[in-house]
Amino acid sequence: MYVIRHLVVAGALALGALTTLPAVAHEAGDWIVKAGLTSVMPKSGNGTVGKSIAPRGIDLDVNDSTRPSFSLTYMATRHLGIELLAAAPFKHDIRGSAADLGGDLGRIGTTRQLPPTLSVQWHFLPDARVQPYVGVGLNYTTFFDTKPTGALRDLGVEKLKLSDSWGLAAQVGADVKINDSWFLNASVRYIDIKTSVRLDGNKIGTAKINPWVATVGVGYRF
Repeated sequence: MYVIRHLVVAGALALGALTTLPAVAHEAGDWIVKAGLTSVMPKSGNGTVGKSIAPRGIDLDVNDSTRPSFSLTYMATRHLGIELLAAAPFKHDIRGSAADLGGDLGRIGTTRQLPPTLSVQWHFLPDARVQPYVGVGLNYTTFFDTKPTGALRDLGVEKLKLSDSWGLAAQVGADVKINDSWFLNASVRYIDIKTSVRLDGNKIGTAKINPWVATVGVGYRF
């Protein structure tokens, strides 16, 4: 996703430089719908839990997930937008390692999550063909269909649960105008996601997901 994200941004900037169509600004009262793909990329190293199982604990690593996404933005002014991001459920594998249990434990669980995020955006250059913006907002992540696998199942664990999370989100992005109504979009968010980990009802620690969230797509304003 690192390479894809940079290729998309480069392509968007090239399109903005090559097109000869006049730029059309987002205006107060506009509604903007975007659809595309979003990748949730948790930070490397997601915390140590389970010291009741292994004295030095189990180190967690949550993998990336990419799903279709969409957003709805209301432009309160030419500069100020309010955006709600939604997506299809993301699925993550959870890997573990524990020196007390022989090192790499492989996949020890799976989970699905939905991370709706509400952001307030500031659009710097509403009259430009390439329109950059920054945003800050609030994320709510709910985890579901969470299951123990592999080594956890071998240890007799029947239930794995991750608590829901509230956290702040920061965003940078850009719209690249195609014509009066259509545009390309790319954005990157950093979201604060922390979740309590429970095995068979007992809390064993906290997982710090804290992902980068990259989105590319196409938008339409009306």
